[in-house]
Amino acid sequence: MALQESPYIPDLNMEDLRLTGFKVHELSATADVPVRAGRRDFYKMGLVEGDMTIDYGGRLLEIKGTVLFFVNPKVTHSIIRHVNRTSGYACIFTEHFINSRALQDSPLFSVGDNPVVMLNEEQVLFMTGIYKKMVSIYTGEYPYKADLIRNCIELIIHEALRIQPSQNTQPVRNASTRIYHLFVDQLERQFPIERSSEPLKLRTAQDFAADLSVHVNYLNRAVKQVTGKPTSVHIAARIITEAKALLQHTDWSVADIAYALGFEYPAYFNNYFKRITGATPNSFRKV
Repeated sequence: MALQESPYIPDLNMEDLRLTGFKVHELSATADVPVRAGRRDFYKMGLVEGDMTIDYGGRLLEIKGTVLFFVNPKVTHSIIRHVNRTSGYACIFTEHFINSRALQDSPLFSVGDNPVVMLNEEQVLFMTGIYKKMVSIYTGEYPYKADLIRNCIELIIHEALRIQPSQNTQPVRNASTRIYHLFVDQLERQFPIERSSEPLKLRTAQDFAADLSVHVNYLNRAVKQVTGKPTSVHIAARIITEAKALLQHTDWSVADIAYALGFEYPAYFNNYFKRITGATPNSFRKV
Protein backbone atom coordinates (compact mmCIF):
# COMPACT_ATOMS: atom_id res chain seq x y z
CA MET A 1 0.00 0.00 0.00
CA ALA A 2 2.57 2.53 -1.09
CA LEU A 3 1.93 6.17 -1.79
CA GLN A 4 1.64 6.98 -5.45
CA GLU A 5 5.06 7.70 -6.87
CA SER A 6 6.13 10.37 -9.27
CA PRO A 7 6.05 9.40 -12.96
CA TYR A 8 8.53 12.07 -14.06
CA ILE A 9 11.65 11.41 -11.98
CA PRO A 10 13.98 9.18 -14.01
CA ASP A 11 14.97 5.82 -12.52
CA LEU A 12 13.43 6.67 -9.16
CA ASN A 13 13.13 3.67 -6.88
CA MET A 14 11.44 4.62 -3.62
CA GLU A 15 13.02 1.76 -1.70
CA ASP A 16 16.49 2.84 -2.84
CA LEU A 17 15.67 6.44 -1.92
CA ARG A 18 14.60 5.44 1.59
CA LEU A 19 17.78 3.40 1.93
CA THR A 20 20.28 5.98 0.64
CA GLY A 21 18.25 9.07 1.49
CA PHE A 22 19.05 11.07 -1.65
CA LYS A 23 19.16 11.19 -5.44
CA VAL A 24 20.61 13.77 -7.84
CA HIS A 25 19.86 13.88 -11.56
CA GLU A 26 19.83 16.13 -14.60
CA LEU A 27 16.39 17.07 -15.90
CA SER A 28 15.36 15.85 -19.30
CA ALA A 29 15.55 18.65 -21.87
CA THR A 30 12.12 17.69 -23.21
CA ALA A 31 9.30 16.75 -20.89
CA ASP A 32 6.20 15.26 -22.51
CA VAL A 33 4.70 13.91 -19.29
CA PRO A 34 2.68 16.48 -17.31
CA VAL A 35 3.49 16.78 -13.64
CA ARG A 36 0.39 15.91 -11.69
CA ALA A 37 -0.60 17.20 -8.29
CA GLY A 38 0.21 14.78 -5.53
CA ARG A 39 1.95 13.90 -2.32
CA ARG A 40 5.62 13.09 -2.13
CA ASP A 41 7.66 11.26 0.48
CA PHE A 42 10.70 13.47 -0.04
CA TYR A 43 11.95 17.03 -0.23
CA LYS A 44 13.09 18.34 -3.58
CA MET A 45 15.13 21.30 -4.72
CA GLY A 46 15.75 21.97 -8.37
CA LEU A 47 17.65 24.35 -10.59
CA VAL A 48 15.13 24.78 -13.38
CA GLU A 49 15.15 26.73 -16.64
CA GLY A 50 11.85 27.01 -18.46
CA ASP A 51 8.53 28.78 -18.92
CA MET A 52 5.80 27.35 -16.71
CA THR A 53 3.12 27.93 -14.11
CA ILE A 54 3.33 26.05 -10.83
CA ASP A 55 0.29 25.45 -8.64
CA TYR A 56 1.93 25.18 -5.22
CA GLY A 57 -0.59 24.50 -2.49
CA GLY A 58 -3.21 26.60 -4.28
CA ARG A 59 -0.85 29.47 -5.16
CA LEU A 60 -0.03 30.05 -8.82
CA LEU A 61 3.66 30.84 -9.38
CA GLU A 62 4.94 31.99 -12.77
CA ILE A 63 8.44 30.87 -13.75
CA LYS A 64 10.43 32.30 -16.64
CA GLY A 65 14.16 31.94 -16.88
CA THR A 66 16.28 30.02 -14.38
CA VAL A 67 15.18 29.60 -10.78
CA LEU A 68 15.71 27.51 -7.69
CA PHE A 69 12.52 25.65 -6.78
CA PHE A 70 12.05 24.07 -3.35
CA VAL A 71 9.33 21.45 -2.78
CA ASN A 72 7.92 20.57 0.62
CA PRO A 73 6.35 17.07 0.71
CA LYS A 74 3.47 18.44 2.76
CA VAL A 75 2.39 20.73 -0.09
CA THR A 76 0.75 19.29 -3.21
CA HIS A 77 1.89 20.86 -6.45
CA SER A 78 1.43 20.57 -10.19
CA ILE A 79 3.20 22.13 -13.15
CA ILE A 80 1.80 23.52 -16.37
CA ARG A 81 4.53 24.00 -18.98
CA HIS A 82 4.00 26.76 -21.55
CA VAL A 83 6.79 25.36 -23.73
CA ASN A 84 7.85 21.74 -23.96
CA ARG A 85 11.49 22.32 -23.08
CA THR A 86 12.68 22.33 -19.49
CA SER A 87 16.26 21.87 -18.41
CA GLY A 88 18.27 21.90 -15.24
CA TYR A 89 18.98 19.66 -12.27
CA ALA A 90 17.12 18.23 -9.29
CA CYS A 91 18.12 16.86 -5.93
CA ILE A 92 15.62 14.89 -3.86
CA PHE A 93 16.18 13.70 -0.33
CA THR A 94 14.38 12.40 2.73
CA GLU A 95 13.97 14.32 5.96
CA HIS A 96 16.14 11.77 7.76
CA PHE A 97 18.99 12.29 5.30
CA ILE A 98 19.30 16.02 5.95
CA ASN A 99 18.19 15.96 9.58
CA SER A 100 19.75 19.27 10.53
CA ARG A 101 18.73 22.77 11.54
CA ALA A 102 19.44 23.92 7.99
CA LEU A 103 16.34 22.07 6.81
CA GLN A 104 14.20 22.36 9.92
CA ASP A 105 14.67 26.13 10.15
CA SER A 106 14.67 26.86 6.45
CA PRO A 107 11.65 28.91 5.37
CA LEU A 108 12.33 27.76 1.82
CA PHE A 109 10.71 24.45 2.74
CA SER A 110 7.90 25.93 4.81
CA VAL A 111 4.28 25.98 3.66
CA GLY A 112 3.90 29.75 3.70
CA ASP A 113 7.02 31.07 2.01
CA ASN A 114 7.60 31.49 -1.71
CA PRO A 115 9.43 28.32 -2.86
CA VAL A 116 10.81 29.97 -6.02
CA VAL A 117 14.07 31.94 -5.92
CA MET A 118 14.87 33.97 -9.02
CA LEU A 119 18.54 33.96 -10.10
CA ASN A 120 20.67 36.35 -12.08
CA GLU A 121 23.37 35.20 -14.52
CA GLU A 122 26.14 35.11 -11.91
CA GLN A 123 23.96 33.14 -9.48
CA VAL A 124 22.93 30.72 -12.23
CA LEU A 125 26.58 29.94 -12.98
CA PHE A 126 27.34 29.40 -9.29
CA MET A 127 24.33 27.12 -8.69
CA THR A 128 24.95 25.20 -11.91
CA GLY A 129 28.46 24.44 -10.71
CA ILE A 130 27.13 23.06 -7.42
CA TYR A 131 24.54 20.86 -9.10
CA LYS A 132 27.07 19.52 -11.61
CA LYS A 133 29.35 18.68 -8.71
CA MET A 134 26.49 16.85 -6.96
CA VAL A 135 25.74 14.80 -10.08
CA SER A 136 29.41 13.87 -10.32
CA ILE A 137 29.49 12.88 -6.65
CA TYR A 138 26.25 10.92 -6.92
CA THR A 139 27.42 8.87 -9.92
CA GLY A 140 30.93 8.39 -8.53
CA GLU A 141 32.33 5.80 -6.16
CA TYR A 142 33.52 8.03 -3.33
CA PRO A 143 32.61 6.19 -0.09
CA TYR A 144 31.59 9.37 1.74
CA LYS A 145 29.40 10.78 -1.02
CA ALA A 146 26.43 11.20 1.35
CA ASP A 147 28.39 13.67 3.49
CA LEU A 148 29.40 15.69 0.44
CA ILE A 149 25.83 15.78 -0.86
CA ARG A 150 24.60 17.03 2.54
CA ASN A 151 27.17 19.82 2.44
CA CYS A 152 26.05 20.82 -1.06
CA ILE A 153 22.37 20.82 -0.04
CA GLU A 154 23.03 23.03 2.96
CA LEU A 155 25.16 25.37 0.83
CA ILE A 156 22.33 25.76 -1.69
CA ILE A 157 19.80 26.40 1.08
CA HIS A 158 21.95 29.09 2.70
CA GLU A 159 22.80 30.75 -0.62
CA ALA A 160 19.10 30.81 -1.52
CA LEU A 161 18.26 32.41 1.82
CA ARG A 162 20.95 35.01 1.23
CA ILE A 163 19.49 35.80 -2.20
CA GLN A 164 15.85 35.80 -1.05
CA PRO A 165 15.35 36.28 2.70
CA SER A 166 12.17 34.80 4.14
CA GLN A 167 9.11 37.04 4.16
CA ASN A 168 7.58 35.11 7.05
CA THR A 169 10.50 34.99 9.46
CA GLN A 170 9.59 36.83 12.66
CA PRO A 171 11.35 36.88 16.00
CA VAL A 172 9.81 34.88 18.81
CA ARG A 173 8.35 37.72 20.85
CA ASN A 174 7.09 36.00 23.97
CA ALA A 175 6.64 32.67 25.73
CA SER A 176 3.23 32.02 24.17
CA THR A 177 4.60 32.44 20.66
CA ARG A 178 7.52 30.15 21.50
CA ILE A 179 5.22 27.42 22.84
CA TYR A 180 2.94 27.78 19.81
CA HIS A 181 5.85 27.32 17.40
CA LEU A 182 7.05 24.28 19.34
CA PHE A 183 3.53 22.84 19.17
CA VAL A 184 3.28 23.41 15.40
CA ASP A 185 6.71 21.88 14.89
CA GLN A 186 5.71 18.75 16.82
CA LEU A 187 2.42 18.57 14.94
CA GLU A 188 4.01 18.81 11.50
CA ARG A 189 6.79 16.35 12.31
CA GLN A 190 4.21 13.56 12.38
CA PHE A 191 3.39 14.01 8.70
CA PRO A 192 3.28 12.78 6.03
CA ILE A 193 2.26 9.32 7.20
CA GLU A 194 4.06 6.59 5.27
CA ARG A 195 2.83 3.38 6.91
CA SER A 196 -0.52 2.44 8.38
CA SER A 197 1.32 0.23 10.87
CA GLU A 198 2.84 3.34 12.51
CA PRO A 199 -0.13 5.39 13.78
CA LEU A 200 0.00 8.94 15.10
CA LYS A 201 1.39 9.18 18.60
CA LEU A 202 0.24 12.73 19.38
CA ARG A 203 -3.47 13.33 18.77
CA THR A 204 -4.75 15.44 21.65
CA ALA A 205 -3.76 18.63 23.41
CA GLN A 206 -2.81 16.49 26.41
CA ASP A 207 -0.46 14.44 24.23
CA PHE A 208 1.33 17.51 22.91
CA ALA A 209 1.51 19.15 26.33
CA ALA A 210 3.11 16.05 27.81
CA ASP A 211 5.59 15.87 24.93
CA LEU A 212 6.50 19.54 25.43
CA SER A 213 6.67 19.13 29.22
CA VAL A 214 4.08 21.85 29.89
CA HIS A 215 0.64 21.79 31.48
CA VAL A 216 -2.17 21.33 28.98
CA ASN A 217 -3.90 24.50 30.18
CA TYR A 218 -0.73 26.48 29.51
CA LEU A 219 -0.47 25.04 25.99
CA ASN A 220 -4.12 25.80 25.27
CA ARG A 221 -3.79 29.40 26.48
CA ALA A 222 -0.64 29.94 24.41
CA VAL A 223 -2.12 28.57 21.19
CA LYS A 224 -5.38 30.47 21.69
CA GLN A 225 -3.51 33.70 22.43
CA VAL A 226 -1.39 33.48 19.27
CA THR A 227 -3.98 32.16 16.81
CA GLY A 228 -7.37 32.79 18.34
CA LYS A 229 -8.20 29.11 17.88
CA PRO A 230 -8.11 26.20 20.37
CA THR A 231 -5.34 23.63 20.18
CA SER A 232 -7.87 20.94 19.29
CA VAL A 233 -8.94 22.87 16.18
CA HIS A 234 -5.37 22.98 14.86
CA ILE A 235 -4.91 19.26 15.53
CA ALA A 236 -8.21 18.34 13.88
CA ALA A 237 -7.47 20.49 10.82
CA ARG A 238 -4.08 18.82 10.31
CA ILE A 239 -5.48 15.32 10.77
CA ILE A 240 -8.23 16.03 8.25
CA THR A 241 -5.71 17.44 5.76
CA GLU A 242 -3.68 14.25 6.06
CA ALA A 243 -6.80 12.10 5.81
CA LYS A 244 -7.77 13.84 2.55
CA ALA A 245 -4.28 13.35 1.14
CA LEU A 246 -4.30 9.65 2.01
CA LEU A 247 -7.76 9.19 0.55
CA GLN A 248 -6.83 10.95 -2.69
CA HIS A 249 -3.27 9.80 -3.26
CA THR A 250 -3.00 6.27 -1.85
CA ASP A 251 -4.78 2.98 -2.36
CA TRP A 252 -5.06 2.37 1.39
CA SER A 253 -8.43 1.19 2.64
CA VAL A 254 -10.46 3.53 4.84
CA ALA A 255 -9.76 1.19 7.75
CA ASP A 256 -5.99 1.43 7.18
CA ILE A 257 -6.21 5.21 7.03
CA ALA A 258 -8.25 5.26 10.23
CA TYR A 259 -5.67 3.18 12.09
CA ALA A 260 -2.79 5.26 10.67
CA LEU A 261 -4.42 8.42 12.01
CA GLY A 262 -4.76 6.89 15.46
CA PHE A 263 -8.44 5.93 15.45
CA GLU A 264 -9.17 2.71 17.30
CA TYR A 265 -12.09 1.82 15.05
CA PRO A 266 -12.89 2.85 11.44
CA ALA A 267 -16.37 3.93 12.55
CA TYR A 268 -14.82 6.55 14.83
CA PHE A 269 -12.83 7.90 11.89
CA ASN A 270 -15.91 7.94 9.63
CA ASN A 271 -17.89 9.95 12.17
CA TYR A 272 -14.94 12.30 12.82
CA PHE A 273 -14.33 12.93 9.11
CA LYS A 274 -18.02 13.50 8.35
CA ARG A 275 -18.48 15.84 11.32
CA ILE A 276 -15.68 18.10 10.12
CA THR A 277 -15.99 17.85 6.32
CA GLY A 278 -19.65 17.03 5.86
CA ALA A 279 -18.78 13.96 3.76
CA THR A 280 -17.86 10.38 4.50
CA PRO A 281 -14.34 9.18 3.63
CA ASN A 282 -15.67 6.93 0.87
CA SER A 283 -17.76 9.67 -0.73
CA PHE A 284 -14.82 12.11 -0.54
CA ARG A 285 -12.55 9.57 -2.25
CA LYS A 286 -15.02 9.16 -5.14
CA VAL A 287 -15.20 12.90 -5.90
